[in-house]
Order: sequence, then structure tokens, then C-alpha cells
Amino acid sequence: MGLFVSQEKKGHVKNSSDYFLASKALPWWAVGASLIASNISAEQFIGMSGSGFALGLAISTYEWMAAATLLVVAIFFLPVYIKKGIYTMPGFLLDRYDSRVRTTMAIFWLLLYVFVNLTSVLYLGALSLNTILDVPLTYGIIGLAAFAMIYSIYGGLKAVAWTDVVQVVFLIVGGLATTYISLQLVGGGDVWEGISLLKKEVPGHFSMILSKGEMMIPDGSGGVRDAYLDLPGLSVLIGGMWITNLSYWGFNQYITQRALAAKSLDEAQKGMIFAGFLKLLMPLIVVIPGIAALVIVNKGMDTGFIESMKDPATAIIKSDRAYPTLLQLLPVGLKGLAFAALTAAIVSSLASMANSTSTIFTMDIYTKYFGKNASEVKQVRVGRITALVAFIIAAIVAPALGQLDQAFQFIQEYTGFISPGVFAIFFFGVFWKKTTSNAALVGAALSIPLSVVLKIVFPALPFIDRMGVVFLILAVLMIVISLVEGKGKDHPNSIEINKELFQTSTQFKVGAFLITGIIAALYTIFW
Repeated sequence: MGLFVSQEKKGHVKNSSDYFLASKALPWWAVGASLIASNISAEQFIGMSGSGFALGLAISTYEWMAAATLLVVAIFFLPVYIKKGIYTMPGFLLDRYDSRVRTTMAIFWLLLYVFVNLTSVLYLGALSLNTILDVPLTYGIIGLAAFAMIYSIYGGLKAVAWTDVVQVVFLIVGGLATTYISLQLVGGGDVWEGISLLKKEVPGHFSMILSKGEMMIPDGSGGVRDAYLDLPGLSVLIGGMWITNLSYWGFNQYITQRALAAKSLDEAQKGMIFAGFLKLLMPLIVVIPGIAALVIVNKGMDTGFIESMKDPATAIIKSDRAYPTLLQLLPVGLKGLAFAALTAAIVSSLASMANSTSTIFTMDIYTKYFGKNASEVKQVRVGRITALVAFIIAAIVAPALGQLDQAFQFIQEYTGFISPGVFAIFFFGVFWKKTTSNAALVGAALSIPLSVVLKIVFPALPFIDRMGVVFLILAVLMIVISLVEGKGKDHPNSIEINKELFQTSTQFKVGAFLITGIIAALYTIFW
């Protein structure tokens, strides 16, 4: 299907808008489906189920807070992006600041996508193949990369987005099938009994707000550590969690690229609402099975299951093996459907990340420094080569992640090194006219060093709180530098903000009200 939708009409040569922004023709349902398919991958199916096994329902905060974040992005940031007519997030930074800020952040994002995002999804996907089908890890990595490359490198965002629409259906249906069967297993054939037994056997795993010392979880080496380090109490609601969520959903190329490819601002905003409703559903698909796996292990319900949960090299139970192990217990047919869902999630995310990597490199690095006069055809060719190189590098690095117990937390922590700087640059860039280019450059340059220093000096500081501290330091520095340098004047590239820019449709308002109400109800129930 990806290859089919990638074909252009006779006589039309694929240009940069076709390849990188799907010809700006995506309807709202395609935008929403592609957002979720790009976001939900092995890091959720495998990683978040693993965190559900270790931490419980509290890890759902990432999903439910993401639904709220999508509303914020749709109302306050999307109108600015679409008004500017940008292709990439670094392109916005060029428009608002200067080429130094654009290039610095482009390089940071390229490193993040290749060495953290692509690498972790390839590893977790290969881990599932290894657990379910006994495919060697290396072959799994190569196979998944090749599968994603077949259509994404040729077709660009159009191929990625339209295949996402199909893949998200399998992702949800197959994921729900796994949840249903896992609850049946726990409940002796009765799903409702399974739910009741989960709450009875592991009541601590249904607490959304964790206190210090409340829960000890595996550290991946046979020991334990405090779960508070991963989810520090109220900070997940009013602290650093907003920084990581806004950085991901509002300023992340492979997410915002879908909205930028929408037919119009209204279609993009409706797509965000659709994605928000799907995010509310995700914990049922990716967290509950992990909790069910814990009950199966604790009660010794299946010795084969427990053996499959163990790392072959160390014989230590690995949280991230929970979901692949559950898939092995599914009956023939449902196992295939669930495996298709998992594969769809992995491949769609790989394709999205590679496409966004190629978009940033081509539009913000290549055309700026190496091919200023490159034709549309040459830009598309460079984009394809970049995606291929990104896949090769990620495939080489991926096996190194084998020592982790919860890869999802690894992704969040190391993405969090750059998130405070990204958030500060975009937030002040959009909403404070006095922010100068040098202030933004300082924010970009210091985000990683400050994060590293705080991690070394205060190892007991949860990484979500660390992101909040780094953001506050950067915010103070950027405000001081801007006031001193700009002498109280507005920056010449500042953005003109008015109420009309943030107007939304009635359908959007109704959807936003429903999502907000559901989130409030969920936290009231599971507080």
C-alpha cells in the first residue's frame, strides 16, 4: 500500500512538498491516525508494558497527560506553525531567531532521532521477535529496518501517513485483543474476574501518584530502586512532565510534521483531537497487560511464562519481556493479529522517525550548507539517502541497549536532556517578543550540559524534576540575556500574537471539553 500511494500522476515528478509534507493534503482522520501510529511503537507496546509490570498504572500519566498536551499544542502552537508555512521545526527557529539556533537544534534533533529514538525502537522490536519467534536479535533489527525502508524511503511522508491509517486499526484491535486474553488468563476465563484480581493482588500498581519510598522496582541487575525516581509524585501533573510532553508533541519534527501536512489548520486541529481520544485508550492496550503479567509471575500461574520473562544471559526477570511473553500465550489467529499490531507499531514509528530525520537534514543542513541551489529532485534524493544512512547507524547501535530493564524510561530520561532547552526556546520564541537569538542559543547550548551536571551532582533527583530545574535555570538566563542585549525592545523577528490566531471550531471545543473531563475523572478514580 505504501508503494502504491507513493506513485505520482503521470508526468508529475515528486517534489519536496510531496516527499516531506505529503503534498499538504491529509484530512483530519489521517492526521490523527498517523500521529498515534508514529507515536505508539515498541517503546509503548514493549517498553510501557514493561513499566506497567514494574511501576503499574502510574506510567499511564505519559499517555493521559499527552492527551491534554495535544489540546495545548493544537490551540497555541499549530496556528503559528501553519501561518508561517514551515517544513521543519528548525525552520521555525530560523524564521524566529537566526541560522545559528536553527543549525544547533537541527544537529541535536538528528542525534536524538538516530541514537535514541530509532535505536530504541529497533532494539525493542527485535526483542519482541526474539521472544515470540526466537529470531536472533541481529536478524530482527535488520529485518525491521528493511521492512520500514521498503516504502518510507521511496514514498516519503505520503507513504508513511497513509499506511499509518491502516496500521493504527491493527494496532488498536490487536492491542485490545492482547489485553482481553491477558485478563482472561488472570481471571481463569472471566475478564471481569481478571480485572478484580489485578486490583486485589497488586493494589499498589493502581496508584497514579507515587510517594517517595512507596514502591521499589527492579533495576535490571537483580537489585531494586525507588519508583519515585521515574515518577516523582505531583511533578507528573504540575512539573517536569509538561516539559517533556510539550517538547515531544509540540516541537518534535516527526510528530508536528503530520499536522503541517494537513489540508488546513482546522483539519490539523481536529486530527489532534482524534489523536487525544486515542491516547486516552492507550493505557488499556499497553499498561494493563504488563500488570497482568506481574500477577501471573507473582502467583506462579505458568512456569513457562516465568522462564520466558527471564533474560537468557543473566536469568533475571526483565520487565520489558512482559508483552512479548504474553503474546506467546495467545491462541493461534489472535497471536497473529497481536503480532501484526506490534509490527505495525514498530514499522510505522521507524518510518516516521527516518522520514523526519531526512527532512531535517535535507531542509536545514544540506540546502543551507551543501546544496543551496539543489533542485527539488536532488532534495528528494538527498532525503532518501539520509534515511538509509540513519537506519544503518541505528541498526549498528541498537544491540547495545540489551542491558536495560525498562527501555521506556531510558528513552524518556535521555530525551529529557534536550527537552528543557527545546521547550524554553519555543515557548519564549512564540510568547515573548523580547527573546533574542543569543538568548535562544544559550538555551540550546546549555540544556545538555546542565542536565548532565545535575545528574552527576544530584543522582537522587528524579529526572522529571531535573528537567524542571534545568528549564527554570534556562528561563532565567534567557530572560536576563534578552533584557540586557535587547534593552527592552522587541526582537525584529518576534511573532505577532492576536486572539483571532487562536480561534477554534465548535467541534474542537466540544472534543477538548470531553477529553479534559475524562482525564479529570481518571485521576479522581485512581489518585
